[in-house]
Amino acid sequence: MSLREDADMGRYERRHSRWYEILLLSGPFQLLAGLCVALVVPAVWAWGGAFWQHLDTVRVNTLWAVGLSFIVIVLVLRRLARFSGGGIMAHIAPIVTGVFLLAFAILFFNRSGYSRPVLLSAYVLSLLWCYAGYFVGRRYRRLKFAVLPMDPPCTLQSAPNLEIRHLTRPDLEGVRYDAVVADLRGSSMTPEWERFLAQCILAHIPVFHIRQVMEGLTGRVRIDHLAENEVGTLLPSPLYAVCKRLIDILGVLVVAPVVLPLMLFTAIAIRMDSPGPALFVQNRVGLGNRDFRIYKFRSMRVDAEADGARLASDGDDRITRVGAFIRKTRLDELPQLWNVLKGDMSLIGPRPEQRVFVDQFDAEIPFYIYRHVVRPGITGWAQVMQGYAGDADATRVKIQHDFYYIKHFSLWLDILIVFKTVRIVLTGWGAR
Repeated sequence: MSLREDADMGRYERRHSRWYEILLLSGPFQLLAGLCVALVVPAVWAWGGAFWQHLDTVRVNTLWAVGLSFIVIVLVLRRLARFSGGGIMAHIAPIVTGVFLLAFAILFFNRSGYSRPVLLSAYVLSLLWCYAGYFVGRRYRRLKFAVLPMDPPCTLQSAPNLEIRHLTRPDLEGVRYDAVVADLRGSSMTPEWERFLAQCILAHIPVFHIRQVMEGLTGRVRIDHLAENEVGTLLPSPLYAVCKRLIDILGVLVVAPVVLPLMLFTAIAIRMDSPGPALFVQNRVGLGNRDFRIYKFRSMRVDAEADGARLASDGDDRITRVGAFIRKTRLDELPQLWNVLKGDMSLIGPRPEQRVFVDQFDAEIPFYIYRHVVRPGITGWAQVMQGYAGDADATRVKIQHDFYYIKHFSLWLDILIVFKTVRIVLTGWGAR
């Protein structure tokens, strides 16, 4: 491939980097038809078929609240769906409920007139519409990818909502495909296949590099052989980093009245269960590969690391009875809110490790140290997708998740992590 063709293909890749969002979402129909269902049906039911002829303040406020709420719901769901493991079905109810509660709160505290029956019925219809769209999409929408020959061979496999077809010659044979997948930088890209890809682009069929597709399906960024331009894409947004710091401080101050009494009861339970201090203080590695002191509630015996540091494992005999509970519910992480206020950590980010493990993994895993380009977090993408990593192989996968987070560093991904974290706290998944 010539330099110019490679540059053109690179621009095409960047323009379609959000392939998951482009291909999996249902388009404007969901928004327009959903608005009619959530907005018009409750209005006709409450005010009659000609409700627009007598638009007083109450009706105008209610219609605006319902319309804006539904638009926000659809936009948020679409943004979250673009990330691998978005699990949109699990987030429909909390997002719809949260948005309508916010609309209600704004109307209530502004003392604006509104119709409770219309607002409530619009909430129920919005909830039903979103669930119906999800299930209908899963039932009748199956993505179809055409995969070009590669060296080494492509490992993509078909799934319930994804059909993979491997092409043997540069011809789609009249079959409709949602995307074409190729190794755009591999040696198998012959001039014949290059012309085929150009024809696909002219036919408005998205063309994606194999690494893009694997990243979108797995939620991980491979770190074995990162090219220079790929390292550049992993630089987090400086603007959002500043906004994220402000959100962290505000978030800690908001939850402090609820969390402080809970921390007091947890500390008392730890002291009554086993001898030793309630808090556990340890050096960890954070932003810029600098050490800091992390604070946690002690969940292990005081002599847990008498023989040296080691990762927690399933059935670890060093964990106390109360320690097992606070680990499962993540209560042991609450003192780290102080680390967030100090600026050592963020609410969301890669989990900080001990220096001994950082040095070990840095020697074993390429680009491991790069995860320190952002502040470590109390929860993160690797934790909600994978759970704890107990060995080098699991840590390698964990780092790939961390790189995915850094590459897609944004408010939307943080919102998705918050939803997943709440579910994990309620189920206790991934705790050790």
